[in-house]
Amino acid sequence: MTTAASTTLDSINPATLEVVGTVPVTPVEDIPSIVANARNAQKAWAEFDLEARVELLRPVAKRLEEEAGRIGSLITAEMGKSTKEAQGESAYGAQKFASELESAYEAFIPEEVCDENTKSLVYRDPFGVSVAITPWNFPMLMPQQCILPSLVAGNTVIFKPSEETPLVGQAYADILNEVLPEGVLQVIHGADDQGKALVSSDINLVTFTGSREVGAKILTACGPDLKRVILELGGKDALIVLDDADIEAAATFAVHNSFRNAGQVCVSTERIYVNDAIADEFEALVISKTEELKQGNPSKDDVAIGPMVSSMQRDIVLQQLDQAIEDGAEVRCGGTTNENFITPTVLTGCSHDMRIMHDETFGPVCCIQRVSNDEQAVELANDTPYGLGGAVFGEVDHAVSIARQLTTGMVGINKACGGAEGTPWVGACQSGYGYHSGRDGHRQFTQVRTVNIPIHQVKPKY
Repeated sequence: MTTAASTTLDSINPATLEVVGTVPVTPVEDIPSIVANARNAQKAWAEFDLEARVELLRPVAKRLEEEAGRIGSLITAEMGKSTKEAQGESAYGAQKFASELESAYEAFIPEEVCDENTKSLVYRDPFGVSVAITPWNFPMLMPQQCILPSLVAGNTVIFKPSEETPLVGQAYADILNEVLPEGVLQVIHGADDQGKALVSSDINLVTFTGSREVGAKILTACGPDLKRVILELGGKDALIVLDDADIEAAATFAVHNSFRNAGQVCVSTERIYVNDAIADEFEALVISKTEELKQGNPSKDDVAIGPMVSSMQRDIVLQQLDQAIEDGAEVRCGGTTNENFITPTVLTGCSHDMRIMHDETFGPVCCIQRVSNDEQAVELANDTPYGLGGAVFGEVDHAVSIARQLTTGMVGINKACGGAEGTPWVGACQSGYGYHSGRDGHRQFTQVRTVNIPIHQVKPKY
């Protein structure tokens, strides 16, 4: 918790309301000198060739593996993620570091393109100074996806972790800084004031993961100087359950993807459109599976669902939930609160007249609307400004034909929306501006530059 006049930032455990730790707030007036330091460090960092930067970063993978347990515990304490999911995030991030390092290296290797007149060398060079502003819901993985390719490309990075999870962000940066030259990766702490000052400073690239509203403000602020921007923004992901779906599998997925991390995931299932023919059975299964979930202090191994990250986020969810009930939605299970905890809630009888079917909820609420046919499901799923992810459950060919009509960046068929290793994480519509991860995503952190030589002046290799 911090205010404009605060000199320190307390990280509060949302399950116990105890202080986990404290970090100093970076004074806004210090940010220009931090940026200048990054600018100076970038010159030397870019002089390392691509292979040298990769080799220097390799030991980080082992250090992350050694510290994964501690970081996972910090994730649980700072934002309320269950022990299983938090330890999974930190272990996965440590395991992925080495492969992402290689993926970025391969993405940045210069390419040669020739025709009968010209030999072109295509380089991917650093922009200069980049800013990474990352969220609290995946406080290790999201920084890694933004910081790692930027460093490999030769950019220096100024990292502002979420004010809700400053300790995880600092712990991650500290491990990287064990090997990085001074000034290549700097951390600042704070909230909106620090973020605004960073975006308006003398930087070249902003990477941001967060709400659509803040992303739009960043894009506007970067416009006058044409700063490069990579935005992963909010979502209102739909699950379409077709009449030929495996109902048990669809219900299991619906419960998991609606409630993991208390629904605080950018690609949580926030809307479900189920065919009338199977709706009774599907709803009954979703309700029974939801009632089996154990909620409580997320530090306990048998707890699946923890609290909301803060009272502010809790209140956003409760306002939508109360309005939906007033508008005619029926609470089939859950719907109760205790401090920052909201019990996993299933709503049926939902319609597109309800705010909860349009605005991002980011909480443990599963909203179900019945549809009479595929066309209605597609029309309703696309009735949103968002376009991050989604899922379709049904016979594969049938499901793929529906998925191809959806206006989202990623669609899962009988699974979550994430793709094979090496594919980008990409949002469409107002859920993304640029994208990250995989070869194509890594390349967004670089400036393409071509050097073009007349063929008749090219010296033979042998």
